[in-house]
Amino acid sequence: MTFSKPITEIIKARYSCRTYQDTPIDTELQQQLNNFLAASQTGPLGTVTRLTLISAIAEDTSALKGVGTYGFIKNPTGFITGTASTGEKNLEDLGYMLERAVLFTTDLGLGTCWLGGSFTKSRFAKKLGLHKDEHLPAVIATGYIAGTQRQLDMFIRRSADSDNRKPWKELFFEGDLTAPLSQDTAGDYIAPLEMLRLAPSASNKQPWRIVKDGEVWHFYLQRTPGYGKGILGLVKLEDLQRVDIGIAMCHFALTAQELDLQGHWEVNEPGIKTEGMLTEYVVSWCS
Repeated sequence: MTFSKPITEIIKARYSCRTYQDTPIDTELQQQLNNFLAASQTGPLGTVTRLTLISAIAEDTSALKGVGTYGFIKNPTGFITGTASTGEKNLEDLGYMLERAVLFTTDLGLGTCWLGGSFTKSRFAKKLGLHKDEHLPAVIATGYIAGTQRQLDMFIRRSADSDNRKPWKELFFEGDLTAPLSQDTAGDYIAPLEMLRLAPSASNKQPWRIVKDGEVWHFYLQRTPGYGKGILGLVKLEDLQRVDIGIAMCHFALTAQELDLQGHWEVNEPGIKTEGMLTEYVVSWCS
């Protein structure tokens, strides 16, 4: 996959855009995005995914109203939808593939905003012809960024604390989940870890925890107590924190690959102590 700019620049440029121009996406850009989505079929952990660009209509936007800040989305002209087949790591794979699409869309000069929730019975599911064994935990609003960001956008970003990220000492560790990792010890992986730190997450919870174990990087999910149970006015949410881990994996891997840091993903529980931490092992990057 080739971007027109360094992936670090694209990651830093991406933000949750809630205000768009009421202008259809150019046909050529739509084609580039459709070609990219059509080629994005299997996640790094083997899940079959299905990514699609659909044109937005008034009913799509109105269907988001009342779902937290999503109701404030204004004038999106398209939505990127992603479905994943049932499987052990399906939501992680889908988060990874959708974030690749978000970064590609950002590189095209378009705005994006993650919308996580329960869309299984939504208009989006009907448009896609969602299969009974497929999951649709999120959609991505997209379109041309409005020239002047509304004050409401700024208020939402401040309210969600979207510009703030946890410091290194709370996210990255060495050997186990109690010893913070220094940047000196991170070595060549400083940039991949920093780009991971900038990844978006549901309600900005940043649930990822990474442990350096020799030449292996273990990814853990730090659960937020009670998160996803009846919040945002929804009866049930998909496990969005698993989607968040996939987003983090994407930022880490794409940056590592751009720096020619060779590695691959493996699921191999390392046995690091997690009792009483609400923390669970997900995957490892083996270099």
